[in-house]
Amino acid sequence: MPIYQLPDDDIWFPEPEEYEGDIIAVGGDLHPRRMIRAYYQGIFPWYNDPGEMIWWCPEQRCILFLDDINIAHSMRNVFNRKQFRFTMDTDFAGVLNGCRSGDREGATWLIDEMFEANLKLHRLGISHSVEVWQEDKLVGGLYGASIGEIFFGESMFSTVANSSKAAFILLAHHMKRMGWTLLDCQVYTPHLGSLGATTMAREEFLNSLKVLVEKPSIKGKWTVAFAESVEHFNGRTIG
Repeated sequence: MPIYQLPDDDIWFPEPEEYEGDIIAVGGDLHPRRMIRAYYQGIFPWYNDPGEMIWWCPEQRCILFLDDINIAHSMRNVFNRKQFRFTMDTDFAGVLNGCRSGDREGATWLIDEMFEANLKLHRLGISHSVEVWQEDKLVGGLYGASIGEIFFGESMFSTVANSSKAAFILLAHHMKRMGWTLLDCQVYTPHLGSLGATTMAREEFLNSLKVLVEKPSIKGKWTVAFAESVEHFNGRTIG
């Protein structure tokens, strides 16, 4: 099973027909051009330890078809009570810190190098965050990158019950309003499954990805458009 060693001075990844297993390559760096190239090919980085970069493209990809988003009765109550306030792209660094703090502190792949790499993608208008607030306190959220008509979800956090679920549901609603169909969740967990996510064979995912990443990208902050989607969501009857 080949696992490629990436050089620091040349940005490339093996082609999909060379993928075997979940791990595609090791090494390289986190330059924005390499990160963007990876997303185009369905690849994402996870550190094992600092200095041990591993690039993944799982054989079974976790995805959400936006039409399949599951809003449980308990979550409908959360939205109806207006327990949270939601924003997008207003505190990207705060969401990153949330994703690597608490129980995950010192035990997450989101180390300083990943933190800085994602900040750079955010400044380029490629990475985005959804923030969940109670009054003026950030209590949950998620972040990821967007190219073409697909959002590559990276991580989420919650310090108050249901806050990350609410962020995920509203992101899916926003994407669906834009006419998109697919949200990449990378690796399946029961938490994601409860929200409607499922798995797709890698070859099928990569075939879909080829089409989606060639669509025009929406770069920059999504703050205003997301606020309109939240208003639209709140204006519906949630039974």
